[in-house]
Amino acid sequence: MIDWDRVIELREEVGAEDFLEVAELFLSEVAEVLERLSGGVNVATLENDMHFLKGAALNLGFRDFSELCRQGEMRAAASDFGSVDIPAVMACFSASKDSFVAGLAQRMAS
Repeated sequence: MIDWDRVIELREEVGAEDFLEVAELFLSEVAEVLERLSGGVNVATLENDMHFLKGAALNLGFRDFSELCRQGEMRAAASDFGSVDIPAVMACFSASKDSFVAGLAQRMAS
């Protein structure tokens, strides 16, 4: 679910002191887009929203979430808007976030 090698790489790139701030910003920005999508899909912006979510997920190592967003982006690009499963995207983000927070706490305690 989480690409911990990517998480470690990002932490090294931004520095340990800034890593948590970067992670919090990512989580906040993703939550904003998902909140907007939960209010109803805008077909004019769905492809871009999925692209943004995919990129943000890849940056922080949310592997499964990024793949689901990639699929959504491709479906939106093909104008197959109805097949983009927003509830599944939201559920995957929630599970990924929980796994990330738990794993991060465990890794930082070690």
